Amino acid sequence: MTGPDPDRRSAPGHRVRFRHSQAIWVAALIAFIGALPLATARWYFLPVLLVPLGVGIWAFRAGTDADPAGVRVRALLSQRLIPWPEISELAAGADGRAVARLADGRATPLPAVRATDLPRLVAASGQPLIGHAAAGDPAPGGPEDEPGADPADGGQPVEERPAGADGDRRPGDRSGAGGSGQ
Repeated sequence: MTGPDPDRRSAPGHRVRFRHSQAIWVAALIAFIGALPLATARWYFLPVLLVPLGVGIWAFRAGTDADPAGVRVRALLSQRLIPWPEISELAAGADGRAVARLADGRATPLPAVRATDLPRLVAASGQPLIGHAAAGDPAPGGPEDEPGADPADGGQPVEERPAGADGDRRPGDRSGAGGSGQ
């Protein structure tokens, strides 16, 4: 998820939206256009257009929204608001997707939310993230013990951005600046 102001995206009390990749609905649009000749050949092929149309609507709508009121899980035709007091734990599954464990013991998957997105999800609640130091506070083991700390920078955390965000490479990628290593 990208936006004009990265600080506003995770500011406490603001709505945070998680959606699937935009490439899905682009692929659905291409599939819809590709299915038009078949659908117009005979009237009984018209329902073929419903498949890419349904995928496109799902890709546009499905996801997770979080704000101080709770977490709203959206699907193709339905949505569910889960208030924060009903959520006992936010966890990551083995596949790296986020799951909300509810007070009654059930687990609800959070569509389009990855494990790395959990701090932003919690920040939307307006509550502090338990087990993490506040911004500007040193880690209990010292700054050099902080995950992602670079000893060459005096123990300051290294900012991680997705590869290709600004032509940069991922931290630890030795393939060369901006290159894919191939």
